[in-house]
Amino acid sequence: MPFINSKVSVKTTPEQNEELKKRLGQAISLIPGKSESWLMVNLEDDLNMYFRGDDSEPLAFVGVNIYGREDKSAFEKMTAELTKIYGDVLGIKPDHMYIKYAASLDWGWNGGNF
Repeated sequence: MPFINSKVSVKTTPEQNEELKKRLGQAISLIPGKSESWLMVNLEDDLNMYFRGDDSEPLAFVGVNIYGREDKSAFEKMTAELTKIYGDVLGIKPDHMYIKYAASLDWGWNGGNF
């Protein structure tokens, strides 16, 4: 049950959103036991975002939430891949992104909890 919540300061095109969705679906498999078949993605664009008090460069905040326990080595690989994806697709520099990971054993779906 992974969920990727993507917030970016740039306006995205439908083609860029499709590319992000596709590549995020591939990247989630870097975390053991996770796959696109259960992935939910939220893509928010054109947000008023500031980093160091400045909004002159593209920014991204990406939250990766998973059902299960932390896997720091997998998160390291995921960070490298997310940085590449957002750089390739939206031109966001690695030092203008934050990526937050959260793992939880308390997830609900389909009227119940796992």
